[in-house]
Amino acid sequence: MSQISSDKVVLFHYTLTDTDNNTIETSRDGEPMAYLHGHGNMIPALEEALEGKQTGATLSLTLTPEQSYGERQEGLERRLPTKHLQGLPKGAKGWQPGMIAAVQTDDGMRQVTVIKPGRHMVLVDGNHPLAGKTLTYALEVIEVRDATDEEVAHGHAHGAGGHHH
Repeated sequence: MSQISSDKVVLFHYTLTDTDNNTIETSRDGEPMAYLHGHGNMIPALEEALEGKQTGATLSLTLTPEQSYGERQEGLERRLPTKHLQGLPKGAKGWQPGMIAAVQTDDGMRQVTVIKPGRHMVLVDGNHPLAGKTLTYALEVIEVRDATDEEVAHGHAHGAGGHHH
């Protein structure tokens, strides 16, 4: 049985909860998540905790803000053109306060929270939506496999649960 180490593709289910044990998100109702271990595609503390685990392993890990999405920072509010926001839920008539949007930045895609939508411009909070929160991850390793040469070259997992080209 394969152990999680660099250049392995790991498929896992997770449930993410807050300090009040409220579920924030879970993969249990869909496909497991997939990532390429050792390539910076995962929160470092999660990747470190998964190192050496095998298929079938389960673990629960509580992370402080510093170990996950950082502390909330003041002054990250920005006005952006509405056309730059991606990820409007199907059926939604427009952006609403509290919705999470994706925005392309110089550092790649980033999640932002809508504060005040407008017709052409939207005020967003640039903090990650989970910044400042202590989070608990319940993980179950579903599969560990060798990465393909293409996955290693691209630096991420392909296929179900991973990146699609």
